[in-house]
Amino acid sequence: MGKTPAAATPSVPRKLPSGLRLARDIAVNTFLIFHLLAIPVWCLPTNNPLMLACRDFLRPYFLWTGLFQSWDMFSPNPKSVNNYLEALIIYRDGSTVNYSFPRMQLLDFAERYYKERYRKYEEVLASDDHAALWPDAARYIARLHSTGRVAPQTIMLINRWSYVAQRDDGTFERTPWDAHVFYSYTVKPEDLN
Repeated sequence: MGKTPAAATPSVPRKLPSGLRLARDIAVNTFLIFHLLAIPVWCLPTNNPLMLACRDFLRPYFLWTGLFQSWDMFSPNPKSVNNYLEALIIYRDGSTVNYSFPRMQLLDFAERYYKERYRKYEEVLASDDHAALWPDAARYIARLHSTGRVAPQTIMLINRWSYVAQRDDGTFERTPWDAHVFYSYTVKPEDLN
């Protein structure tokens, strides 16, 4: 007869030494306390010099983690512009294609759940303060639209906007849509790899 397999013994998790457990617990609790204090400091609207100094200290953490928030949507002066980004892809044969970044109002609930981050990305991307991101965005769009038959030649990033204005009677109206090409990129062959 052959060998019988050894009885399987359940795997028992090994306990950390008490000193390591204590250090881990202190580190986790310190992080949680820091984070729970940092969120209100970052979010509360104030011009207090101490709070502004704290925000400057916290800024790298919130930007690196992607947890930064802007409450200008609500108060004291809500945003008065609707905008979205598009790209015009011009192929080497002269044909063109429009690419629209995800627009939440055009997506179903499940798609919005996964693509909501694009709203903040577009807001940041269109800002002149973040012009360093424009070439990467253009290269990404070029790779998305590299069909193999004809390569993209130029990517133009376009900001489209319409202002929301309050009428004298208290109702609101939207101005006609306007557009501006804020960046044009000539695609290089190595961009498509």
